Amino acid sequence: MTTLSQTFSFADYLAYDDGTGTRYELVEGALVPVALGTGKHGAIAEFLNDAFKAAIRAAGLPWTSKDMRIGVRSPRGGRWDTCRIPDVVVLPLAQWEAMGDREAVIDLSEPPPLLVVEVVSESTRSADYRAKYSEYSVLEIPEYWITDPIEEIITVCQLDAGRYDEMIFRGDDRVQSATFPGLVLTVAEVFGR
Repeated sequence: MTTLSQTFSFADYLAYDDGTGTRYELVEGALVPVALGTGKHGAIAEFLNDAFKAAIRAAGLPWTSKDMRIGVRSPRGGRWDTCRIPDVVVLPLAQWEAMGDREAVIDLSEPPPLLVVEVVSESTRSADYRAKYSEYSVLEIPEYWITDPIEEIITVCQLDAGRYDEMIFRGDDRVQSATFPGLVLTVAEVFGR
């Protein structure tokens, strides 16, 4: 994965457009292109987004789910800004609507999303399991799913006293979610098996 060598502030990042249509995450001031991922990667994100939307409707919750449309600004320990674009973000509908006339980024001064999902690929494995894991816990995102089609496991991380407790699901295991306790979804279904 290539990064651009210039250092960007958060404001520079929001204003940046190289004319190519490439989407970037900002990682400690560096622009990192967000790869399209494989068709399988996109299918998993879309499947989970649709499942969350259905669960939201069924429960009558004032929430929404968006795939690859919302940035989450991160308080990394370095001196430069970071902003991630999770594969799926679940957040209150009012919070999404408040982004109608501005960049779709959840800033540090705003409440965190309710749930984020990252779909692992070879190029994002380290970031998904390590960097984003710690960033999302510091942001106090209540639930983080690491959906790994390479290992065919889903790790659901639930925030407890500032740290994530992990549950790992595989095969025909039903994925357990505190955010969506009524969700009936197996790992095999998520991975199209």
